[in-house]
Amino acid sequence: MHETATPFPTVSEDFDGIVAAALRAEPWAGEPFLQEGDDPAMVLGLGTAFRRALDAAIAEMDAGLRSPSPQWRVKFGLMLGLARTLSEKPPHLASGAELRRHQVDALAGMLTELIATNQKTAVVAPATEDVVDDDEDEEDDDLGLAPTELIEDEIPVGEDPGAERRFRFRHPTASGKTIAAAGFVEAARSQGVLILTHRRLLVDQFARELTEHGYAKRFTDIVVEGAIPPVTNPITIQTYAWFARHVDEISRSAYQLIICDEAHTALGDKTSTAIRSLSEPIYVGMTATEELIAKQVSDVFPASVDDLPLADAARRGLIAPLRCLRVPPVAAINSVPIVGGDFEERALADALDHEAL
Repeated sequence: MHETATPFPTVSEDFDGIVAAALRAEPWAGEPFLQEGDDPAMVLGLGTAFRRALDAAIAEMDAGLRSPSPQWRVKFGLMLGLARTLSEKPPHLASGAELRRHQVDALAGMLTELIATNQKTAVVAPATEDVVDDDEDEEDDDLGLAPTELIEDEIPVGEDPGAERRFRFRHPTASGKTIAAAGFVEAARSQGVLILTHRRLLVDQFARELTEHGYAKRFTDIVVEGAIPPVTNPITIQTYAWFARHVDEISRSAYQLIICDEAHTALGDKTSTAIRSLSEPIYVGMTATEELIAKQVSDVFPASVDDLPLADAARRGLIAPLRCLRVPPVAAINSVPIVGGDFEERALADALDHEAL
């Protein structure tokens, strides 16, 4: 968990004006800045993540942008979308299907991380007549900047640019990670979404699931650099193998969220290098295991937003009860090669197809 800051809303602020600004910016951003029942003084107080989102939105609007810049969408779009999705009682997809508790936990963990990231540098003291608020001065200065300068200057660049925007959650196999991914798609209604998985079969599965839950109108082929997306806020589903070969062709502004299914299969050199090279979006890695052989999912997706242990999933009835059957050791798979994250099928068959098994 990132270090968070505590804002100190003051009575001197014109919250009627701030609420009016939030309502004005809502259609531009594609997401509300306040949910029903929110206290504007708490949610939009100086130094809060949502106030920073609003101030940056007003700066871009005043600079003449008719829609948010890709940098604004990455920094604030998913945060606002998650707040909207989780404010529903209960949270649900476009089809009306309700998210289960562990799926909500993954979205809530992600929202917590994004809020903390967007306000961790802000510790705002109560204003007095003798104190000039630094944030207010910065906001006035920001109005004179181009919106992309305002956002890009806040993105740190290091040996692994984008690492701070790569997250992961672990849910057991068959517990509904695809539906959890659909929850992220619902939250990212104002963003372009790229979904990566390791098999063509799973590309088709994702397409069927998202179609069933009401997101097919956003489907499109990959948007290449320099092209205008054929649909607003596109959804593209591809394999890791394709992604690793064509990452340099992908638009750097069309996708703000990349969902990585079976994230432990994305740890190969080519795929992890491709992920690091396309560093601008937020990444969410979904996995049932934290490692693949000697490589850890946390190497590529550093921050964990949720972890549901296998035994807990069984106790909740999310997966079948755990049972164990001991088979006498009559075969070994230590010599079976691994290709693309899976055992090579023919060699595996040769090792295991025995009468005793």
